[in-house]
Amino acid sequence: MSTSQARLNLGDKFPDFTAQTTVGPIKFHEWKGDSWAILFSHPADYTPVCTTELSKANSLAPEFEKRGVKMIALSIDKVEDHKGWIKDIGDYAGKPGLSFPIIADEGRELAIKFGMLDPEEKDKTGLALTCRAVFIIGPDHTLKLSMLYPATTGRNFTEILRVIDSLQLTMTNKVATPADWKKGEKCMVVPSVKPEDVSSLFPKGVTVCPMPSGKQYMRFTPDPVNDDTCTKK
Repeated sequence: MSTSQARLNLGDKFPDFTAQTTVGPIKFHEWKGDSWAILFSHPADYTPVCTTELSKANSLAPEFEKRGVKMIALSIDKVEDHKGWIKDIGDYAGKPGLSFPIIADEGRELAIKFGMLDPEEKDKTGLALTCRAVFIIGPDHTLKLSMLYPATTGRNFTEILRVIDSLQLTMTNKVATPADWKKGEKCMVVPSVKPEDVSSLFPKGVTVCPMPSGKQYMRFTPDPVNDDTCTKK
């Protein structure tokens, strides 16, 4: 089996694929439709860190749904194994069942195609396990964000929700989000907005943080989600 992995860049069209899942066969683009989606991979079924992650994702399903984001997981085991594992996941979470499908990638074809293999972690046969990849895909099927965690480090789903909030906000408004930003906090006016356009685009006001350079590029404005007078792109 070739382990030459593809590289997906931000803005690339996320490839369509067919797969067997715990809810039956799917064609990814058709399953996703015009929604946002998150695809996240797992090293293997019945592993401790993966169980905590899927339990957490399942408990946060209403938050993803509120943001119009469909979730789908991937693991290298069989559908039958996935279905047995779901019982453990539900028991650990105290919430029976799973609100999203798990893809069966027994041959690691998708893991290779999307660059998900972790060269440091092997299964008992010596084959590379999948890392903890996160792909967030927009309504236009393009890759908006990717994160790669090693198999030994569990993901922070609070951070994943935070970046989804940022992606959705900045896709439709002329703002960027600063370090540690959370939904509802002040945003930053993007550098491409000219000073003469600021007042018309941001009628609720812009605060400029003075810098030693004298350059007025640190421009803050209220979160446009809570400011419906803010002009969209």
